[in-house]
Amino acid sequence: MKKIFGFDFSNLRGDIFGGITAGIVALPLALAFGLQSGLEASAGLYGAIFISFFAALFGGTSTQISGPTAPMTAVSMIIIAGIVTANDGDLDKALPSILMVFLLAGLIQVLMGLLKLGMYIRYIPYPVVSGFMTGIGVIILITQILPMMGYYPTEDQVFVNQYKPQAEEVILKKILKEEAAEDILVLEDFKETIARAEKITQEDIMKEANALAQKDAKGVVNSLQLVPKALKNINYTDLILGLLTIFIIYGFKRVTKAIPSTLVALVAVSIGALFVLGEGGYRAIGEIPSGFPALRLDIFSGFSLGQIQPYIITAISLAALGAIDSLLTSVVADNMTKTKHNPNKELVGQGIGNSIAALFGGIPGAGATIRTVVNIDSGGKTKISGMIAGILLLGILLLLGPTASKIPAAVLAGILVTVGIGVMDYKGLKAIRQLPISEVFIMLLVLVLTVFIGLVKAVLIGMVIASVMFMKKISDVVEDRTKSAPLKEFSREMPWIDEGDIIDRIGNKVYIKHLDGPLFFGFASRFQDMIKALPELEVVIIRMDKVPYVDQSGLYAMEDAVMDLQAQDIIIVFNDLHGQPRDMFERFNLVPGLVDEKYCFPDFKSTSNWLSKHLKSDKRIKISV
Repeated sequence: MKKIFGFDFSNLRGDIFGGITAGIVALPLALAFGLQSGLEASAGLYGAIFISFFAALFGGTSTQISGPTAPMTAVSMIIIAGIVTANDGDLDKALPSILMVFLLAGLIQVLMGLLKLGMYIRYIPYPVVSGFMTGIGVIILITQILPMMGYYPTEDQVFVNQYKPQAEEVILKKILKEEAAEDILVLEDFKETIARAEKITQEDIMKEANALAQKDAKGVVNSLQLVPKALKNINYTDLILGLLTIFIIYGFKRVTKAIPSTLVALVAVSIGALFVLGEGGYRAIGEIPSGFPALRLDIFSGFSLGQIQPYIITAISLAALGAIDSLLTSVVADNMTKTKHNPNKELVGQGIGNSIAALFGGIPGAGATIRTVVNIDSGGKTKISGMIAGILLLGILLLLGPTASKIPAAVLAGILVTVGIGVMDYKGLKAIRQLPISEVFIMLLVLVLTVFIGLVKAVLIGMVIASVMFMKKISDVVEDRTKSAPLKEFSREMPWIDEGDIIDRIGNKVYIKHLDGPLFFGFASRFQDMIKALPELEVVIIRMDKVPYVDQSGLYAMEDAVMDLQAQDIIIVFNDLHGQPRDMFERFNLVPGLVDEKYCFPDFKSTSNWLSKHLKSDKRIKISV
């Protein structure tokens, strides 16, 4: 069957099986990521539906299955917690601003694709990616400790009551702020303040205390601090359900891989809990609305620019993270299918998927490696498979929404524990003993920063340090390859092949400077030091044959070196100045401004001929015969 309306139906049977299988694998993960994000499980399902369909439709990787992923959910969780806190703990009030940040992240991804930035993702150093992914795994594991034990801090009345004094202080500050805005705050008369304070009920105080408690219960450090309380308040029903889920996920894989073990665990434990314990005998994930998701137009009317402004940079980081996550999965898909993805088109597709998901209340996502591999192994070859996965999830939502609402929360916690374990980069961790100390340092630093400081800062700091170390390594390599010595001594320095004929005919007043590699900012200062270290001489020949690139720092270093040498009446000769370096030198008038064209030779043979004539005509230079 040929293409119809741009769709390739030649592998329809394989695409149907691949899409259905990938959708089944995606279901429990989508629900788990939705719950972990701080929104409801349904938000994860909405994200999986729209991202999977539209990223496949508009993307550049035929076999990619997209949806909420562990890294994207971890960043989303931070964004959601921050905006909810800014809205007094009211999720409904905060939701428009949250979804607006997600929408911006999607639009930024589209822009990245249109600007053709996809090709640059490959340059992110592996130690940064490795440390980040392992850090994500650690975050998921630590933040699931409390749900696994069935301990929810905001439901612990003793814990929440600790925040009542602080809650009263916050409420009083709000009253004073309101009065100041209304120009009725007078120091001599606090009657209005007292009147407003008297209207505050215990319910208002507890609501504020609950918001403060919720804020202090989020994140890695706070989760670790609450472990002692959780141990004293273990819900053994939830703990057993969670452990049973983990056991089935790992155990069923040994029986067969034909059916996703995550789905088996979800269905088996949920049905078992429902029949053994009854609907009220365990904590469920919460209501999943039936019917097609509603379009959230309040994104545009209900958000506050002041609330999302601090998260603009985070939205950019979320978009970049989604790009990295997706394109790394695209590379995996390419290796499996022997095809080549279009990175810029893939970014556009991911951006459209995330934008539409935000409009319907879904959390953002990216290309998912496990789901993509499952799709390929099940026969998926074209974008139809990803679209079918999205349609399947929509069908489950429309037909089984109320049923899915009865899934135990502990089951999703157990699933997330296995996700946290699986997302870690064990390949990088196992290679620590063999890796250079600099790369190990970057990997471990990014890991620690990801867990305890923040995901965005971790990646940025890791990139900066990795770039600096890379420049140091390259400058060391260039320095090692760059030689400076009298021609007469080249027999001891392994001369370049075309220089051997004139070694015995030239004395010690002529030097050749070999440059092997880019002349860039990491090497510029060393180059200047090497030039200044040269002894008294008459001619310096700078071989540019193996210099592919000169940046602005390298250009200025060369300019300073030429001026210093010319001030000593030394003749500067360029050999084989070509390509980008020549363009740079001419653009900034280093040639012919400082070094005349007559001293720029296309090859060493021409340089040698000129040198021989110059030596004969200049009696200052001793000639070895």
